[in-house]
Amino acid sequence: MSETTRDSLRERALVLDAADPLAARRKLFALDDDGVYLDGNSLGALPVHVPARVQDVLTRQWGELRIRSWDESGWWTAPERIGDRIAPLVGAAAGQIVVGDSTSVNVFKAVVAAARIAGGGRDEILVDATTFPTDGYIAASAARLTGHRIVPVAPADVPAALGPRTAAVLLNHVDYRSGRLHDLPGLTAAVHAAGAVVVWDLCHSAGALPVGLDEHGVDLAVGCTYKYLNGGPGSPAYLYVAERHQAAFDSPLPGWNSHADPFGMTPDYAPADGSVRGRVGTPDIVSMLTLEAALDVWDGVSVDAVRAKSLALTDFFLECVEAYAPAGRVTSVTPAAHAERGSQVALHCDGAEPVMRRLIERGVVGDLRRPDVLRFGFTPLYVGFADAERAARILAEVLAGDTVG
Repeated sequence: MSETTRDSLRERALVLDAADPLAARRKLFALDDDGVYLDGNSLGALPVHVPARVQDVLTRQWGELRIRSWDESGWWTAPERIGDRIAPLVGAAAGQIVVGDSTSVNVFKAVVAAARIAGGGRDEILVDATTFPTDGYIAASAARLTGHRIVPVAPADVPAALGPRTAAVLLNHVDYRSGRLHDLPGLTAAVHAAGAVVVWDLCHSAGALPVGLDEHGVDLAVGCTYKYLNGGPGSPAYLYVAERHQAAFDSPLPGWNSHADPFGMTPDYAPADGSVRGRVGTPDIVSMLTLEAALDVWDGVSVDAVRAKSLALTDFFLECVEAYAPAGRVTSVTPAAHAERGSQVALHCDGAEPVMRRLIERGVVGDLRRPDVLRFGFTPLYVGFADAERAARILAEVLAGDTVG
């Protein structure tokens, strides 16, 4: 790289950071001053205020109040209360999201419920063939359970694959490998035109870009909270059930927490009204309240502003990679078009594993997908333009050096 090019890009990064309306959010997170954390698409950084809040949960709510905290500390209503805090981040009105269980468990609930909502005469469940593997495993199990046939299909081919036999469709909003953003409004409309029910996995989009669940008429959606929502490792997932489907939502995992009279302990199951139907058993309170505290960093933040910065960051990073990296060593597999890009950049790179290992040794933390994809997640609340420039520069130095092998 030329010194002039490097100086120019560094100067631009400083100017962009100075003008960034979200720059002040960085101080809300526990980050290393001498490192660049670009793995928030796998595990979000810790908000600095969370440990004190968790300490209160442990020592006062559990340690002193004990069982009284189900009422006095609001433990019992936490799944719906926290769901309502997530709702604006994914474009949903209150009363449609419940927090609890894992993404995988919620995928199972949603796909089975979608097949049941679709009704008789439809015996196929379409699943994103490029999806995160567990989604495919779960969808196949749901199909066996409900007597449906599973049909793997690329998202772009979904409209052509839809037909009178399609009951439900499970899609990822953003491809976890490439960072490709799929057309949620268009694909949702196509599924509805075919008379089927759609389930969206929002793990790689919620907290990074506008989703518009209500606006686009999504039926059901699931997502995790430990990526862009910074809820902590293994933090509980969430389930969205559009209000119009709540009365018909028939969960394959009916538990006492979703019973209309949970303390009646009756042998027959009667589902509660509303999003409570998505609950199963006793929620993981410590993890759930950790998530609730972490969501404070979103107070006063516009998702549109997050999206604007995400696109600017990924554009700038790609520009820096092109300027710095040795010719032919890396190529982007993330779409250039903004309408098709999530909040990560995936680079094809021969020898990706040792390259990423060396990057991490030098303070640039990303991750990889074997055999040959480097992934860099850009979390706009705490990643800046100087971070993007530094990461690209160190990547170029690693690629050009003799230390990788």
